[in-house]
Amino acid sequence: MKAVAFVGYKKSGKTTTIEAVARVLKERGYRVGIAKSMHAGFDREGSDSWRFSRVADYVLVRASDTDAFLFKSRDINAFFSMMPDVDFLLLEGFKSLGHVPKVICAKSREDVEKLNDGLAIAVSGLIAGEGVGEIGGLPVIKDPEKLAELVEKRAFMLPNIDCGLCGFRCAEMARMIVRGEKRLKDCVVLSSKPRVTVRIDGQVLPMKDWVQELVEKTIRGMLSSMKGYREGRRIEIVIRED
Repeated sequence: MKAVAFVGYKKSGKTTTIEAVARVLKERGYRVGIAKSMHAGFDREGSDSWRFSRVADYVLVRASDTDAFLFKSRDINAFFSMMPDVDFLLLEGFKSLGHVPKVICAKSREDVEKLNDGLAIAVSGLIAGEGVGEIGGLPVIKDPEKLAELVEKRAFMLPNIDCGLCGFRCAEMARMIVRGEKRLKDCVVLSSKPRVTVRIDGQVLPMKDWVQELVEKTIRGMLSSMKGYREGRRIEIVIRED
């Protein structure tokens, strides 16, 4: 899944920009997901759904105009993992994210300067209607077709686990990718095809090659004397905490 965060202050054109880009991407045959960061709660305190969410892990709400799925994620990775399989995930807000590129939606040059954390790939929003060509080396794009094309080419999402296998934290690697100093394949977790995969609550635990080899040989050695074991077969082990 590739992602881009559209960041900006209130009334800067984020929603309009995302809507236009999403429409173009859909017309091009892509599956598009949108996630929005809200400062105020929408599940009003005292409502039925609010009461249910206090006692249930997940709440499904069926309404006349739309459906909703309510849950509390452990972290941002778990939150994004609830998104169905999509080609592009467009994020509205999420200024603090450090593992995805960003499009700054701004009303002024000052907004761009404040919001540019080294992850910006373009500027859009209200300021794009003023005929400005570039700000701080970033292209200012109003045309949804051109902005969608940029998203196609430059969207990405790093694992956001700071495993250190590449020698950098995910935020550092993301900035280098945006600057063109690194490529997505330089992320060891995304580019490698591990022989051994360990997941904890659905999240992959990064392991260096020698650790994978140690785990594999230890497990195969323990199971080799057991009836039913066959050399070279795929092994799955699940450990649950009740």
